[in-house]
Amino acid sequence: MSGPVDGRPIVLLHGWAASMRCWGDDVVGPLTDRYRVITVDLRGHGYSGAPEAGYDDPENWASDVAAVLAAEQITTGAVLLGWSYGGLVVSDYLARRGTSAVAGIVLVSAITAIGRGRSGGRVGSAMRAAIPDVYSEKPGHALRGFMKFGDANTGSATDKGATAQLLFGISLSTPPRVRQALFDRTAGNDDLLRSLDVPVLVVHGTADPVVEISAGEYAAATIPNARISVWDGAKHAPFVEDPARFVADVTGFVDSLVQRFH
Repeated sequence: MSGPVDGRPIVLLHGWAASMRCWGDDVVGPLTDRYRVITVDLRGHGYSGAPEAGYDDPENWASDVAAVLAAEQITTGAVLLGWSYGGLVVSDYLARRGTSAVAGIVLVSAITAIGRGRSGGRVGSAMRAAIPDVYSEKPGHALRGFMKFGDANTGSATDKGATAQLLFGISLSTPPRVRQALFDRTAGNDDLLRSLDVPVLVVHGTADPVVEISAGEYAAATIPNARISVWDGAKHAPFVEDPARFVADVTGFVDSLVQRFH
């Protein structure tokens, strides 16, 4: 946790085969000037434990988020921000714990469902090309799989090489069995999306090759009180491609929330 202790809490939930390090100082720094920012390593990722099983149980993901809120003594007014698979984790939590502790939600290049044919979980060409190599314990196969993502997480900028290598290393350090287990489940959250009673911001790039923009558009169209920020030409990690614009999107949304916190 960083930022003012009396600031509105924002919980950042990263995506598949990533970690809390993915957000970068150019995002976390400006946010902590205004808010109480809590970055989390999901189970099986980063510094969190990697149990042998349970990744297909939505109750586990919901309990993990609930445990973070409880540890930080957050009972109301939080903003949950989920990138990519983090959007599914947010959905798991909301479907099982409700919105009493939540004032708003941000879905960044996110899925809200998983499984063949589910509109909220449509993956793009890079993700399809990377599977199944990214599940392999054989280094050569895993490297080949992750290379299929290309510049999906950095965009076409030429000054993101160090960040690209950081993200690449984080993905490879995520245990192969965890990488596979996260996709060994089927879940739909259409009823949840239709019933959400808090504001939602959807941020999605039109050129995202990992999660199709149609998944973001579906969430924005299904959630009653949702707005969408469409980034023309952006890929899977808008916060890497343009941190300043991303922070502006998030702060504009968070500052518009009416629900107070204490």
